[in-house]
Amino acid sequence: MDRTDDDSGADHRPPAGGPRGASGLTTGAVARRLGVSPTTLRSWDRRYGIGPAVRGEGRHRRWSPRDVAMLETLCRLTAEGVPPAEAARAAKESAAAPGPPSSRRRTPAAGTGPSGPLALGDVRQECRGLARAAVRLDAPVVEELLTAAVEEHGLTVAWQEVMVPTLHAVGRTWESSGDRYVEVEHLLSWHVSTALRRCTRPPAPYGGPGPGPVMLACVPGEQHTLPLEALNAGLSGLGIPTRMLGAAVPAEALTAAVRRLGPSAVVLWAQARSSASLPLARHVAGTQWGVRGARRRPQVVLGGPGWAGQPGHGVLRPPTLQEALRVLRHGHTTGATG
Repeated sequence: MDRTDDDSGADHRPPAGGPRGASGLTTGAVARRLGVSPTTLRSWDRRYGIGPAVRGEGRHRRWSPRDVAMLETLCRLTAEGVPPAEAARAAKESAAAPGPPSSRRRTPAAGTGPSGPLALGDVRQECRGLARAAVRLDAPVVEELLTAAVEEHGLTVAWQEVMVPTLHAVGRTWESSGDRYVEVEHLLSWHVSTALRRCTRPPAPYGGPGPGPVMLACVPGEQHTLPLEALNAGLSGLGIPTRMLGAAVPAEALTAAVRRLGPSAVVLWAQARSSASLPLARHVAGTQWGVRGARRRPQVVLGGPGWAGQPGHGVLRPPTLQEALRVLRHGHTTGATG
């Protein structure tokens, strides 16, 4: 494919013979700064004339501070729900106003402060870009950023420090704004799930006298499966067989599955206190399988904020994905309890 843009992100000078003073940010550097893809920047240039004022030899794009300010305005307005074409016109009008960009009042881009729709706080820069893309409903960029986060940081860090903070910010905004941004939460959740599935190896077979698989299930009435999907992906990367039962598993089905699978551990996820039931957890922990005289029971692991403050004697409650993986890996090597 013929490429006319330098997307490497290196802020080097244009080749000799280029326009005088043609320095500035490359397309790749601007894309990372704004949380969009280089393809999106080129599309905005073609469709709306939001492009770099300076091009070096070979049409390498160089984005000046004024160009970047115009893009920030476009990102902010689209994140607030303004149609892209209208946002582009407003961004160009703002850039054409008298005085340098620094002398004009600028509103922070979406996700960077209280004036944006998502208040993220002190988080990785990837979270801000992901939030902006999600609010724009820019699915290709959301997909690119999630994939890049996993490739750069690994699954555990990408989940704990990129995906979770952004999901929480979207959820808080939805809850406090009268059901606004519910479409943003749905789109972001879908693509996070897609990214996690992409990291998940096919289910490993299980059979023989060794430890059984790890069974993953949401308690009855619980629909939040993303944390279990992250744990499932992490366990698959460790070569530990799993059986994912998913959302809102009835109590009777949990018991039946334990007896049929003989799992080394059962992870029960509860997002809300109203769905977290310690009697259910203790019942699952006491469920036995195997022949008489050699009965075995699973180790029960509780996950999610719904269990906070509850006295979970005899069960484990790892606070993070990393700790959950450590606990379950250790339990798998030692086998289920007798």
